[in-house]
Parts: sequence; C-alpha cells; structure tokens
Amino acid sequence: MNKKFIKNFEELAINKNREIILSIAETGLASINTEEVILNSIKLEGDVLRIMGESFDLSKFKKIKVIGFGKASTDGALALEKILGSRITQGAVIGLNKIASKYIEIFAGTHPRPSEINVVAGKKIYEIVKDSTEEDLIIVLVSGGGSALLCLKEEECEQGIKLYDSFLKSGKTITEINTVRKHLSLLKGGGLAKLAYPATVIGLIFSDVPGSRLEDVASGPTYKDETTISDAKNVINKYNLGSFILNETPKEDKYFEKVHNFVLVSNKIAIEAMAQKGEALGLKTNIISTELYDEIGVAIKKIFSTEENNTLNLAAGEPSIVVKKGEGKGGRNLHMGLTAIKMGMIDQNSVFISLASDGMDNSDVAGIVIDKDILENIKKLNLNVEDYLERFDSYNFFQKAGGMIMTGPTGANVSDLMILLNKE
Repeated sequence: MNKKFIKNFEELAINKNREIILSIAETGLASINTEEVILNSIKLEGDVLRIMGESFDLSKFKKIKVIGFGKASTDGALALEKILGSRITQGAVIGLNKIASKYIEIFAGTHPRPSEINVVAGKKIYEIVKDSTEEDLIIVLVSGGGSALLCLKEEECEQGIKLYDSFLKSGKTITEINTVRKHLSLLKGGGLAKLAYPATVIGLIFSDVPGSRLEDVASGPTYKDETTISDAKNVINKYNLGSFILNETPKEDKYFEKVHNFVLVSNKIAIEAMAQKGEALGLKTNIISTELYDEIGVAIKKIFSTEENNTLNLAAGEPSIVVKKGEGKGGRNLHMGLTAIKMGMIDQNSVFISLASDGMDNSDVAGIVIDKDILENIKKLNLNVEDYLERFDSYNFFQKAGGMIMTGPTGANVSDLMILLNKE
C-alpha cells in the first residue's frame, strides 16, 4: 500500500492492536480510492472504451461530454481525463474541492447545505446536457453527496436546505429523504436521463447507500424513479416537514433505453477488502452488516455482539441519530464512539473505529479510534461523557481525550465504516 490515507497513522498507532486496526482501515479506504477504481475498471483500446464487460465504440460519437456531482466526482473527473484526454469535448463536475483540470470544469460546492456555487455548477451541467443528440456520449459521475451538490435552481436549493434540516431532527432514512428530493428537482429521479435523451449515457456509480438501492445515490439522476409525488407527500406529511413544491419524475421507458449504469464502488467493496486483510492477519472475521441503519445504540450492540479473542467485526452504513439540542461539534462517527464508551463496550482487549469514508465526519476529522488508552485519558481528565453526549459535542470531547483520525477529504464516499478488533 503506497499511499497512507490516515495522515496521523504513526501518532495513533501507539500499540500493536491499534496498528492492526488502523492498517485494516487503511485497506478499506484504499479499496475505494476513486482514481484507482476508475483506472482499473475503465480501459481505452483504440476507439473502444471498455467498462466492466461492456464496450462503447467512441468513433460513433461526435461529442463526448463528462459531467458529475458528489464527493467522488472531482477525483473521478481527473481520472477520466487521464483515460480520454482530448477526446472530451466539454465537461463540468461539482465536488468539494477545486483542482486544476484540462478538459473538465471543476466546481467546489457546499455540502450538506447547497449554496450559490451549487446553482452555478448545476446550470453549467444543464447547459452541457440539454439539446444532446444521438451522436453524443455523456459520461456521468454519480457519487454520495450528489443530492446536495447537484442543484439547478435557487428554489431547489432553498427547499433542499429546509428538507435536510427537518430530517436532521427526525433521524429518518436516506431513502425517505431522497424520495422527496427526487420530486424537488428537474435532474434527480431520472430527470438527467430525460434531459440527455436521445444521447447514450454512461453512469459511473460510486454508491454510498444500503444494499442495492442504487437509485438513491445522489437521488438517482440516471435511474428510472419508481416513486411518485404521492409517495413524496406521504413522507412530508408523516414527519410534518412543511410545504414543498413538487414535480413528477419521468416514467417513460424510452428515456432510459440508452442509459448504461455501472456500479464501480460500494461499501461492500470496502468491507470485503478489510475482511480479506483481517483474515490475512489471522483474525476470525465477522461481517455484521453492510446496511447498518439502526438507531445508534442498536447499531453498537450489533457491532459488539461477538467479542471473542482474535476476532474482527466489520460493518458499514449510516446509523441514525436524532439531534435534539445542543450546539456542539462533531458528526455521527464521533458520536457513535462516545456512545460506545457510555454503554461500557470498550474493554482491555478491544479497539473500535468508526470512520466516515469521505474523511469528513461533519468536521475536519474522519472518525475515531477508541481503546483502553482513551478510557484512561478520560479518567485522568475527569471528562463527563454524558454531558458531552447531551450537548452533541463529541468533537471537543475527543479533542481532549485523543483518538481522532485525520485523513482529509478522501475523494470517496461509501457510507461509514465500523471496525471492532478483539485481541489479547
């Protein structure tokens, strides 16, 4: 493994067990590295572009357009430039960081609350795609975070912010929030496929959602939407979210006949890579779930359900958390670590990591590693776990107690990764 994703690896790896679990986390992050995945999955042989067993003759197209949205889109755009080079006629993607590029315009948007730059990028993407013909090939980078980053109109942004803030307080599922999002937008829920018609569309999907619900990634701009305005209204009414201006998503099959979606990355890939690493290290490996969306306390109990010596428990998902009060700092992974401490789950032989695969747990920190040394620090510093939990201030707690994992933006996003190592 050439690249170290965890920037403070050496600082954190103060004992053998920490070194083991951090190396397993590194393996997981390496397996979903956007650039490497694209360069390994997509090959150009003469005029033929080969992707996961399918072939596209580029000589048949007059224009090749690249667009994208989500946390993996920036790195994905640079990788596609390496493969296609000057064959790219025009392009625009919106991610979280601005990087120099030659053929594709890259926008650095805001997430999870969209802003004016998101609208500027959305309009650019719209202009590139509209009026496309049968002689156009449109390659679409679709990744986690795209629901917020892809925003065509100011009204859509405003409604998106209102919806996000309401759901943050409800702790409900990504499927429910995306059901509504699809009906706030002209591009999501298959709207992009309709706009691109009759062009050929290649969707490169970097999934951050549970199981096979790929139509939820960035709210499914290249997938036919099975939900209706009525479904969106039911979600809105169920949680008393307020009033929204809704539109129906395209249902005609013709808009999707020339759409080819390829799933390049999912949390299963990361979990399987970490499992193989654990087995190579002689650990008994248990994959708890790749769809862990339970309430955070329930999720922790599942992860810690097997605590035999020399075992590795792996899980992925986004456990639900209801932010009731407090003006603290920190995201779901830090909160999960603090909750595990409160529940008394960490003992002398266990090390636990909860990690945001995008490297940003609602802060500049990716996640947390917790073991007996952290418990000792908490005791020495006389930190009140319950007080910090109540204030949702896990960031400032672990800033004192230690264990914060620093990666910076990874350019990937496949939900959260959770690792429990039990080893004497």
